[in-house]
Amino acid sequence: MLRPHRPRSRFPALLSAACCAALGATLLAGAGTATATPSTQEAAGSKVVGYFTEWGVYDRNYHVKNVETSGSAAKLTHINYAFGNVTGGKCAMGDAYAATDKAYTADQSVDGVADTWDQPLRGNFNQLRKLKKKHPNLKVLWSFGGWTWSSGFGEAAKNPAAFAQSCYDLVENSKWADVFDGIDIDWEYPNACGNTCDTSGSAAFKNVMAALRAKFGSGNLVTAAITADATAGGKIDAADYAGAAQYVDWYNPMTYDFFGAWDAAGPTAPHSPLNSYTGIPKAGYYTSATIAKLKGLGIPASKLLLGIGFYGRGWTGVTQAAPGGTATGPAAGTYEQGIDDYKVLKTKCPATGTVAGTAYAKCGTNWWSYDTPSTIAGKMTYKSQQGLGGTFFWELSGDTSNGELIKAIN
Repeated sequence: MLRPHRPRSRFPALLSAACCAALGATLLAGAGTATATPSTQEAAGSKVVGYFTEWGVYDRNYHVKNVETSGSAAKLTHINYAFGNVTGGKCAMGDAYAATDKAYTADQSVDGVADTWDQPLRGNFNQLRKLKKKHPNLKVLWSFGGWTWSSGFGEAAKNPAAFAQSCYDLVENSKWADVFDGIDIDWEYPNACGNTCDTSGSAAFKNVMAALRAKFGSGNLVTAAITADATAGGKIDAADYAGAAQYVDWYNPMTYDFFGAWDAAGPTAPHSPLNSYTGIPKAGYYTSATIAKLKGLGIPASKLLLGIGFYGRGWTGVTQAAPGGTATGPAAGTYEQGIDDYKVLKTKCPATGTVAGTAYAKCGTNWWSYDTPSTIAGKMTYKSQQGLGGTFFWELSGDTSNGELIKAIN
């Protein structure tokens, strides 16, 4: 993992669930089904949600100013700030120094004004505040959880109201309340296994989201990143995503990381296929299957965003150019094995073919899959055909310095 709280929604095992008290009738009644009213910019199909990683200011040298200089800020409707922690049944800060204290010089700052030693708020939060001043319609949500920090949700689910209160108190802290427009929950995965296994029961996710909506009210956004496992008896079936849908403004189904070099010997396969294809290693591991299953549960298409990865996954020891080849392990990556950013791969290993609506590349003995501006354009056609609410992606620093991929989304 890149950092201790590396969040990526990997599917290395897609393990079955190892096995929460329901909220009281008063809380559920209070929660209602209210959701925030979309602005004109957030009209159906037009949402563009990008993750900004807190730790990217260190190892990636990617700062809020880069969101502006790349042109991405002008094309985003929402930023998900990743990640806050979940511990002791409560929402908690991730890296307080990066979020609120790191000082920026004039040339590093969004507005060209340097931080001072005595100002009440510095760090990413202050830079996001400056970015929102430049882009008044831009919304920012604080995401909690992620791959490594999801283990705390089981404890949170034991008292959803207390958890929701803690999240509200943190997000709405008077020092930075103006920075955030709501909360995003990245629970990987309710009543199933991710980095750890959760046994909180099928109702836990719905109860948590109901409590969050009750506390945050209709004036704030409440969203969630959810599993893309559409297989029978898989992760979507493990939790009541349909029941919880009334409490969220939208879901971000993580339609990437279906395949990767955690299967070290292969077969090689695109990590974010739009459709199935002959030879796909596992049935149901593709984006359109995920969307079809969620819509089939009665979740409105307008509450589903299409997930895009701004990175690729790769193997080494590969001799076959087409998907389905054998491998000897993960290909070398800039930050960790088996994964690299689009901005690196586009020149390090340019795409040599397409399959199932995404691209792949064979260079030497390495084999990579990733989305390109061309394949993203195809996915945007699918998004429109399905009536989806928009697009989200992981994550901003993977794009080129001039925003090639986010331009393809727009």
